[in-house]
Order: sequence, then structure tokens, then C-alpha cells
Amino acid sequence: MRNLTLSLTFLALLCSELRFAQEGDDHKLPVIVVTKDDTVIKRSCRVRIPEGLVITDKNDNGVLLIQGSGIRIVFTKDSVLRGAEPAMPHDQLRGLGIRIDGKSSVTIEDARVQGYKVGLHASGADALRIIGCTFTNNFRQKLRSTPLAEDSSDWLYPHDNDDKQWMKRYGAAIYIEKSTRVTVHDVKVRRGQNGIILDRVQDSSIFDNDCSFLSGWGLALWRSNGNRITRNALDFCIRGYSHAVYNRGQDSAGLLMFEQCSNNLIAENSITHGGDGIFGHAGKEALGQGKTQAKAAFYQRRGNNDNLIIANDLSYAAAHGLEMPFCFGNRIYENRIVGNAICGIWGGYSQDSSIGHNEFSRNGEFGYGLERGGINIEHGADNLIHHNHFHRNNCGVHLWDDDDPALLKLPWAKANHRGCVDNRILFNHFDGDLLALHLRAAKRTIFSQNELLRVKRAVNATKGSEPLEDNDNTASQDLPPPSYRALGRSKPVGARKALRGREKIIMDEWGPWDHESPMLRFKGEIDGAHRYEYFGLTNPPKAKLTGTVDRSLRLVQGKGHVDVRSRKAGVHPYELQIEARSLSRRIKGQLLSLRWQVAVFPWTVDPRKDLDGWYAEAKKSSLHAETSSLQFKYGNGGPKDLQLSPQISKSEELTGDHFGTIARTRLSLPRGKWRVVTRSDDGIRVTVAGKRIIDNWTHHGPSTDRGEFTVKNSKPIEILVEHFEIDGYAWLSFDLQWVGL
Repeated sequence: MRNLTLSLTFLALLCSELRFAQEGDDHKLPVIVVTKDDTVIKRSCRVRIPEGLVITDKNDNGVLLIQGSGIRIVFTKDSVLRGAEPAMPHDQLRGLGIRIDGKSSVTIEDARVQGYKVGLHASGADALRIIGCTFTNNFRQKLRSTPLAEDSSDWLYPHDNDDKQWMKRYGAAIYIEKSTRVTVHDVKVRRGQNGIILDRVQDSSIFDNDCSFLSGWGLALWRSNGNRITRNALDFCIRGYSHAVYNRGQDSAGLLMFEQCSNNLIAENSITHGGDGIFGHAGKEALGQGKTQAKAAFYQRRGNNDNLIIANDLSYAAAHGLEMPFCFGNRIYENRIVGNAICGIWGGYSQDSSIGHNEFSRNGEFGYGLERGGINIEHGADNLIHHNHFHRNNCGVHLWDDDDPALLKLPWAKANHRGCVDNRILFNHFDGDLLALHLRAAKRTIFSQNELLRVKRAVNATKGSEPLEDNDNTASQDLPPPSYRALGRSKPVGARKALRGREKIIMDEWGPWDHESPMLRFKGEIDGAHRYEYFGLTNPPKAKLTGTVDRSLRLVQGKGHVDVRSRKAGVHPYELQIEARSLSRRIKGQLLSLRWQVAVFPWTVDPRKDLDGWYAEAKKSSLHAETSSLQFKYGNGGPKDLQLSPQISKSEELTGDHFGTIARTRLSLPRGKWRVVTRSDDGIRVTVAGKRIIDNWTHHGPSTDRGEFTVKNSKPIEILVEHFEIDGYAWLSFDLQWVGL
């Protein structure tokens, strides 16, 4: 082993010296000046692009077409392959920057690519090397979720990719498919949706890259095995998060692993502040959810298996630090797993995995019911949890079995499922956790030789799930972390200590703030005003109303924000100019200032089944309020929590469930077409001048609905909004937008 280590070290030094020699010979390479689409490169060269030139990929096949094997392509200093003007909205970017198809041993160095849907796409590119490249300002979807409310349309769908759906739907800085022995290092990705995607890539090395502050995935694997993923920064890859308002993540992740990604080394990466840190899933084929199904033997031990996940920082996720269900034989060691909103590790249906020598601290603050804390595994078998440090989690370890009829019918479950059995929890340290161990319908769980300090409750076990004490575990007592070798020179773990904590996740309509460049975002309607928040500025920006100014409008500067307010009711279009260091924004908005008459009431009659009975209960209520806007963040509470009126706040009838809201207003609107946008959980109906334009009278999660109406004269019209809440989370918001004449 020592001789092998020395040989590998010598090889790394040799490669480093070789690259140094190549860099010194860069001036000897011929120069190709790229000025047009479909430029073909067949030999080693330097690429020079005139400053400021935009080259559109008109036929979506790539601007630079690499058609030679064994060649090296180096971008000259300040050359940028740019596919669109900087002002082009990110979600309108199209085309492909660099295309490599069926060529081997190609090296791309120092490329700078901007303004495309995909920066670089390589297929069948064995021994490809991508070194020192930068991909910025490429495609990303515009998010409909706001600081005040989640929009479910922002959720990603990573379950299909055999037809390159990830690239087609969401774009990528780098997309590599069907290749082996690939090397990607010292790549930086910013202001995009996805960083590096590996699609059926084997035996490759991904190290020293920084794919952070993205709105999708930092690094994504599909059917990719035997890869070395070390010392990368994959931080702040997130969507669907507003601190202390909602923590969804919407299937974003620093590292995504879908459809049977096995035998990968994932070591010494910083993967913090994601939707999940690592989000792994066995995949539809592995579970038997595809259109065709194989014989039963095919599903045995299918999943993301035998990966070594070691010495990473998997902290501050909106959901889970590590999610890896339906898998076998994974080894999870020496990771820092701190401050994840739901839980540190979610490992449903996982088997034969080892989780050891990790730090689990302060996980589960916003768990979903009983899913919370350090380690959560349902239907898991033969897992070993040992030598971990648990500190102030809502629950240390939670293991359970329950009735999952749909999942248990799948071919995977028929081939592999054993229930929650034979798990071992040994030699762990619990300090200050609310509950150390939670067991539900778990069989033969060994809980032995653990140290508990200042734990509020040691064990909560349902009848028949009581843990067993077995002190004969000498084989596990000295079980050390596995050995491994990390590629790369960077030290990303801990490099962003100043950004620790989920409160550092700050989103706008394009993604997370990078904590470097100034950011301005529309927070929403606050107390009848439009609020614009700014970040990264030492001094307040200059703000003024421009254009044809409505004299009823005024600007109010607050700490970290600018409000647009009106002195009178009505609809007030405005233009706002905000200027500061490296920040210049002209914003067109429309402030809706109304006086709503609001009635809130508890109900016992289901409005979906007996609307007249529900109306009768509304008439009996004397709980009324007047408000300037309908932006009711009920959350898990109800009207009494919103300070609508002293009477409502004192009501003991208005709990967080089974309440109704009926709001009315009358106003005159300018002639033209208008759009109503609502966000609701649960049922919502909107009636304008006696005509129903929104009708989603159902039990549903946070949803956006839209309806339009036309104003032909200035006669006052009545708007009626009706809303009911059944249980759980609740939301009601109303917005009115002018569409045009």
C-alpha cells in the first residue's frame, strides 16, 4: 500500500509538471479567432474571441465544434464565448457553447462561457479534461416562489434523464454523457441553474471545482459509477426557501445522485445550504416504476450502493443533509451534519449501511411531524450507527416501520424489503438532544454502550419495539473510518465559515444571493406597501420615482429596504429607479391599495359538500376586520395570529384548522384587461362583478391560481374573495395586475 501511495503521488507530481510545461508552451499553439457560429476545431490551438462579441448558436448544435481527438484547446486571456447580451433574461437563453461528440483525449482549458442554455456538452468523450474554466450567467429558470410564499411550480423533477431531460429542461454549465476517465477540475460556475452533470460517466475525477450559489444542482450524477468526487464546493444550490417562512428545497441539491450511482468516492466536499446537501435516489428503473418491468431477480440489491461519503460538510439544508433511500452498503463517515431543517440523514428503506464518526448537531428545527433530528430511517435493516456525536437535535436516531402500501407493492420492495429490523446503535455520544432514540414498530434494535448526557428523554419505543442491550460488540468498538485518497489541493470544508446558518440563504427570483455582489429583491406586499430589500451594500441606495409620478405615492426608506406607499386607495402604477454600487435597476410596479372588509369564522360544515351551511356559519360570526391588503400568511396558525383586530386576536374559536375567510372590496379600475393572481392553501374562489374568475374549491397545498376580467368603464366593481382552511399549513394572498387594453 505504501508503494502504491508513493506511485500515485509521483504520478500526480508528474502530471502537474507536465501541465506547467504545457502552459509554458501555450504561445507555440496556433491561434484560431472565433467570430461565428459552427466554428470547427480539429487541432490543438489557442482560441481568441474579440472583446464583447456575441455569437448566437442559431441551430442549437454548438458554436465551437470540437472534431479532433488528442487535442488541447486553450482560451486566451479575456476571451469570452458569449451567446447573448448581458441584459437577456436568464430563462430566455438558448443554445450551446462548446460541443464535443465522439472524440477522445480532448483538453479544454481556461474557457469562459456565458449566455447559453448549456455551456459545454460532451458525448462519448473518453479521457476528456476540463481545466480552469468559468461558466457564468447561463440558463436558469425564473422562480415564482417569493420571500412570502412558495410556488409549487418551481419544483424540479429529477426522476427521468435517459433522454437528457435534465439538460433539455434545466440547462447546465457542463453536461458530459457516456464517457469514461473524465477529469474536471478548477471549474467555477455562478449565476446559473446547474453546474456539472454526469450522465452515465464512469471512472472519472471531479475535484477542486466551485459550483455554488446556483438554483438547481451543483453536481448531478445519473447512472454514474466509480467516480472520485473530492474537494469541491457545492454550496448554496437551492430554490424554494425563505428563512422561518418555508423550507422546501424543491428537489434542489448540492450533489444529486439518481438511478443507480454506485461505488463513488465523495470526500472532503463542502455541500452546505442546499435544498438537500446530497440528494440520492435509487431511481424508477431500480424500484420497478418504469413502463417495463424486469424479472424479480433484477431488483435484488438495486440502488445507489456502496458509496463512500466521508469528511464532507452536509449542513444547513432546507430539507436533509443527506437523503439516500432504497440503497445498500453505503458508508457514511466523518461528515459534519449541522443545522439541517428537517433531518441530518434520511435513509428510508436503506440496508447494510454504516454511519460512523459523524457530527450531528441542531438538526430538525422545522421537521415534518415525526421526521426530524439526526438520523431518520424507515423500513431500514441491518444498518450500523456507531461512534457518532449527537448534540441538541430534536431527536438523535429515529427508526420505524409503517404501512406504505404503494411502495410495498413495487418490485424492489418485493425483492428486498425486510421491514425495520436488526439495526445496531453502538458507542454513540448523545448530548442535549430532546430525545436520543425513537423506535416505532422496529424489531431487534440493539442500543448498547452509548453515552447520554443532558438528554431530555432517552428512549421512546412503541410496544414491541423496545431496544435490546447487547454488550458483546467488541468487533464494532474499534471500527475506524475507512481509508481513502482525496484528489485536489483546495480545502473547501470550512472555507465559508462566515456564512454558516440557514438564515444566510437569501433568495430572489433567480436564485440564492452570492454574498458578494449587491442584490435587490422584491419581498412582497407588507402592510399595504411594496417592499424592496437590498443586500451587500454598505450605504442605502438612491431611490426615486420616475416617469409620470402619481402624487399619492411616496418612498419610505427603512433599514435594508425601500417601501413604495400610497396615501389613497386605488391602483397605482409606478416606476422606481434604484442606484448603488454595481447595482442599477429600473422597476415597473403596480401598488394595489384597497380597503377590504374581512370576516373570519370557524366552521364545522365542510364547504365542499354544503356551501349553504358554510355560509350560514359565516353569518353567525361577529369577527370582522378592515385591512389594506389580502396577504395572510396563516402558516400553521390562523386569523387570531395575524393581529387583524383585537377581537379576532382574542378569539378562542379560531385555531389553525377549520376556519373560513370572506373578504369584499369595491373600487374603480382603469379601462382594460386585468388579472387576479392568488396563492392559497386550501380552497379559494374569486368573484368579480358577479362573475367567478377563480374557482379552486379543493383541499390543496400552496397553489397559484390566475383569472382575468375586462373593465369597460370606470363604474365601481365589487371583488369577493372566499377561502377555507381544513388543516395543516394555510395561506391566502390576492394580487391584481393590469394586463393591457
